Amino acid sequence: MSAEETAAPAAPVFSLRRAALAYGDRVVWRDLNLDVRAGEFLAVLGPNGSGKTSLLRVLLGRQQLTGGSASVLGGSPCRSGTRIGYVPQHTSLPAHTALRARDLVRLGLDGHRWGPPRASAAARRRVEELLALVGATPYADAPVARLSGGELQCVRIAQALAADPRILLCDEPLLSLDLNHQRSVTALVDRWRRCAGTAVVFVTHEINPVLGMADRVLYLAHGGFRVGPPDEVMTSAALSRLYGTRVDVVRVRDRIIVVGAPDESTVHDRAAGHGEGSNGNALS
Repeated sequence: MSAEETAAPAAPVFSLRRAALAYGDRVVWRDLNLDVRAGEFLAVLGPNGSGKTSLLRVLLGRQQLTGGSASVLGGSPCRSGTRIGYVPQHTSLPAHTALRARDLVRLGLDGHRWGPPRASAAARRRVEELLALVGATPYADAPVARLSGGELQCVRIAQALAADPRILLCDEPLLSLDLNHQRSVTALVDRWRRCAGTAVVFVTHEINPVLGMADRVLYLAHGGFRVGPPDEVMTSAALSRLYGTRVDVVRVRDRIIVVGAPDESTVHDRAAGHGEGSNGNALS
């Protein structure tokens, strides 16, 4: 047996142990055990109110769990700092915003420091490299408020990658984007994680744009979860058991359509129950 075969698996970049999140009496999810390793692409799905964005906030150290524990890069989430890149949900910016695209990327390098940015040749080169990486060089000097949704998301990805993060958190980055821009954004994220070994946690309402990229899916609903490879999670049996009602998952060519999932109000009203995991991440 070779040394590679006997070597222990790399330590996870973040771990959740019996993690729980609740708002008052409403349990969003509980008993969530999850390890994510370098280079892994985890897609996070679920209806509104299922705790997808809250999960990212926990990993960023901005929200406390109500039970269990979270470890990020070997320590508490609040100590991870610039080693986590964050791409927020797409929102339009006020028309008077003075920042240019290159200024937004530059904030990813030194926006966490007090005082004006340091005018160094190395920082300028890094900004140019990132702009080129995401294809934003042609509009580098355009005010960010004038960029299209797809252009702005590409610039935000460049900003998130500025400090070479070990974990990239993407919160619904495809909202309001047309199909072409969805493809360009997902391809950018996937290419980076494959080249740099960055772990990606990609929150989305629809699996299809990332179906060919996701190593695993974390589906949050009904106060529980299901986690595993897409072919195990995105099935009628798995989602029906998670929701507690009949859900049909239909595959058409290379697309998945989920039919019959309860609406968000039903999920909120029935937020007590357990979900199931797989691949060593089952609820106990």
